[in-house]
Amino acid sequence: MTNEKPPFWRDNRFWYIAGQLIALFLAAFVVTILLGNLNRNLQRLGIQFGFDFLKQQASFDIGETLIAYKPTDTYSLALWVGLINSLRIAFIGIILTTIVGVIAGIARLSDNWLVRNISLVYVEVFRNTPLLLQLLFWYFAVFLGLPKADNKISLGGFISLSQNGLELPWVTFSPEFSALLLGLIFYTGAFIAEIVRGGIQSVSKGQWEAGRSLGLNPSLIMRLVIFPQALRVIIPPLTSQYLNLTKNSSLAIAIGYPDIYFVASTTFNQTGKAVEVMLLLTLTYLSLSLTISLIMNTFNRTVQIKER
Repeated sequence: MTNEKPPFWRDNRFWYIAGQLIALFLAAFVVTILLGNLNRNLQRLGIQFGFDFLKQQASFDIGETLIAYKPTDTYSLALWVGLINSLRIAFIGIILTTIVGVIAGIARLSDNWLVRNISLVYVEVFRNTPLLLQLLFWYFAVFLGLPKADNKISLGGFISLSQNGLELPWVTFSPEFSALLLGLIFYTGAFIAEIVRGGIQSVSKGQWEAGRSLGLNPSLIMRLVIFPQALRVIIPPLTSQYLNLTKNSSLAIAIGYPDIYFVASTTFNQTGKAVEVMLLLTLTYLSLSLTISLIMNTFNRTVQIKER
C-alpha cells in the first residue's frame, strides 16, 4: 500500500501562507494607489514633496526644553525637543497613573465605607468628564489661581505650589507640564482603578481563604496572593490605558505645553508642509505605541500561568 501525499492545496499551511501573501499584496496595492493620488494632487497644487525643510531655521522659541535649543536652530532639532517633552510626560505619567489607579482600585474594594466611597466618587467624576475640560481646569482654575512665587504654598516643606508650577527639592515643573501631568494621571487613573478592581474580583474567593489559613493578614494576602494572580487579567486592558495616555498627551496644545504635536503644528503653519509633518507625527505616535505594546506584551507573558 503506497502513501500518497495529498495535493498541496489541501494543506492548511499552504492556505495560511497564501492568505498572508494575498493580504500583503492588497496592502501594498492600496498604499501604491494612495501614494500615487497624493503625488498627483501635490503636483497639481504645485507643492514639492520632501523633507528638506527640516534643515531650515525654525525661527520660533520653545518655552520648555530639556536640551539646548534656540530659535536659530533647525526644524529637526525643534521636533526633537517636542519629542523629548512628549516622552517625558508619557514616562512620568505612566508611572504615576499606575500608582494612583492601583491605590484607587484596591480602595474600591475596601471594607471601610469612607475609603470605598471616596474612591467611587473619584472614579465616577474623573472617568465621566472630558479630559480636555479637566486639563483646562487644572491649568486655569488651579495653577493660574495659585499665589505668585513670592507667596508660594508649601506642603510639608517638601512640595511648593505657585503660579510658577510645582516645585520639588530637585526639580521644578512648569504650570503647563504640571497641569497636563495631573490631568492625565487622574483621568487615566480612574480607568485603571476599574481595571484593577475587575482583576482583583476575578480571583477566586478561595484564594483569600487559603491566605487566611496560612495566617496572613489582608494586606499580605492582597500583595502576595491576590494581586499577582490578578495581573494576568489586569495587564491587557492596562496596556490600552498606557497607549491612551500617550496619545492623549497631544491635548497639551490646549494649555501651551510644547510636546511633539505642539511643535509639529507650529512647523506646519510656518512651512506649509502638511503631508510631511503629518507623516512624521504618525510615525512618532505609531513608534511610541508599538514600543509600549511590545514592553507590556513581554511583561504579560511573564505573569501568565504556564500550564504543564
